[in-house]
Amino acid sequence: MADIEATTRMGYVNKLNQYVRPVLGKLPVGRLDAETLESFYASLRRCRDWCGGKAYVKHRVEGEHTCTAKCRPHACKPLGASSVRQIHWILSGALSRAVRWRWIAVNPAGQAEPPAPPHPDPQPPNPADAARIINEAWRDPDWGALVWLAMTTGARRGELCALRWQHLDLVAGVLTLRRSAYLDEHGELREKDTKTHQQRRVALDPETIEVLRELHGWYLDRLAQLDADADPADYVFSPEPDNSRGYRPDTITQRYGRLAARLGIDSHIHALRLLGDGADQCGR
Repeated sequence: MADIEATTRMGYVNKLNQYVRPVLGKLPVGRLDAETLESFYASLRRCRDWCGGKAYVKHRVEGEHTCTAKCRPHACKPLGASSVRQIHWILSGALSRAVRWRWIAVNPAGQAEPPAPPHPDPQPPNPADAARIINEAWRDPDWGALVWLAMTTGARRGELCALRWQHLDLVAGVLTLRRSAYLDEHGELREKDTKTHQQRRVALDPETIEVLRELHGWYLDRLAQLDADADPADYVFSPEPDNSRGYRPDTITQRYGRLAARLGIDSHIHALRLLGDGADQCGR
């Protein structure tokens, strides 16, 4: 019944299926109280697999099989406080509707205490590490340009995946962020409005303009080899030679994670949004 975006709904459903339903799914709503919820939150903070402190082996597949190195003893891994808080607010919203529908008289989530919100502690790469990341990424010019643009514009990964040549004005030096890519519940690539539901215009510095001009030149060269025509609706970053399809956001996250791991740098793609003008110090 909730009027929320498709990506938000998928996130909520995933958390419900993974954490809530296996533990609380068979409990009648009238028996749910603050003590039960707080015990549930505490168990997730101890172990996201709610193992109850029991030792067991996590098998790579279900049923009879020959164990490999992927079958290993379970090691408790707590669920982050922010994730537990999100679960709390999902339950609170559902139980508020139950009150409105007169299924229950009181919302027990209103009496339960979720984990305290974490203190913001953004950790963008320092200038030296940012330079190493750029130099490593530039082994593939298309990938290097994407990482550079993430550093210099603060664009989100979904926005970069949905970026098309018609969104770039290299004469005026302006980038317009209009759309964001995401995966639907079937794993299909889709596009939606940006997270703020508003387009953003970003002024580009001269070096970034030159990076994008070179990228556009390589794009035109590939099209000439394919005997294809340029289309302003083609994607700026694409796994296809003709730029006819954008990247999946999770592909960007995984590739950046592997790059940072190779360099021994603790970083994720979202941290690049915090660099802002710091990328100007990195060189190329």
